[in-house]
Amino acid sequence: MFTLCVKDSFSAAHRLEDYHGKCEELHGHNFVVEALFSGEKLSSGGMVIDFKILKDHLKNVLKSLDHTYINDISFFNQRAGSSEYIAMYVYDELNRAIKNGPVQILEVKIWESETAWVSYRE
Repeated sequence: MFTLCVKDSFSAAHRLEDYHGKCEELHGHNFVVEALFSGEKLSSGGMVIDFKILKDHLKNVLKSLDHTYINDISFFNQRAGSSEYIAMYVYDELNRAIKNGPVQILEVKIWESETAWVSYRE
């Protein structure tokens, strides 16, 4: 089994509802996203999948988040705009994008700052 990881970033604003503290006010982050995939079979070129394909999938998912107000995205209508749910959103979108491909999504890690991250996996 091989594990592959691609990394990208996006900037967005959000606010945490049902939370008492500074983060209940509108604020933004420069989020860093790591997506881990697994695969077993190598192509004749010795790769599970070209990293460019995975990077493109991640970039396409992050386009829907970049420079947005997270709380306005329909996925977050009934959920908090938290980093935890952002990780779930990215995971679900990547899972749809790579369905029936040579890799499976393992985990998505969202860095909210240089010192704080959350990850999601099923």
